[in-house]
Amino acid sequence: MQPATATSGLDQVRAEIARACRDANRDPGDVTLIAVSKTFGAEAIEPVIAAGQHVFGENRVQEAKAKWPPLTAQYAGIELHLIGPLQSNKAKEAVALFDAIHSVDRSSLCEALAKEIGKQARSPLLFVEINTGAEAQKAGVLPHDADAFLARCRDKYGLTISGLMCIPPFEEAPGPHFALTAKIARRNGLKLLSMGMSADFATAIELGATHVRVGSAIFGVRHSV
Repeated sequence: MQPATATSGLDQVRAEIARACRDANRDPGDVTLIAVSKTFGAEAIEPVIAAGQHVFGENRVQEAKAKWPPLTAQYAGIELHLIGPLQSNKAKEAVALFDAIHSVDRSSLCEALAKEIGKQARSPLLFVEINTGAEAQKAGVLPHDADAFLARCRDKYGLTISGLMCIPPFEEAPGPHFALTAKIARRNGLKLLSMGMSADFATAIELGATHVRVGSAIFGVRHSV
């Protein structure tokens, strides 16, 4: 269902996050709402900023690079998260633009990110993406490879990984996938969990999500690209 306005959608999502946190005996302050603004322009985003939302998610480096610099120049305190796949050759632009990258998933990208983080003296939050459903068409590290990959990020590339991200298979119940991601995070001492979207963020919060990525419940039906 499309919200009447982005701000009314934002209010509803905030209320649902608060309710989910209450039900899970969690502090709402421990859950960061990422408003997923991919494909939406400044005219849709500015009212959401005015309503007090400052954390936004984008899927593509090029779209974000074209859209966000004027907004971040105008509005203080904006935090940008890259939640889509990242090509290694876009690592330079991603490190320069984003405050967090949720899609670390292979050695070539680790190498490129480590190089740019060193060069630019910027340290975006880094999340390793876990392909919990072992879906061939989807990016991410397979669960049984996660521990070794996380160790390699740290020991070989010198990267500080702050958390894990997952996108459960569309046709499956999300709970087991969130639980698996949380289990991998716990045994690797990672505090942050990027889990849950418009349809399932309450379940994600129950299972430990610290970041929820919500787009259509705020902005409405996404524009095709």
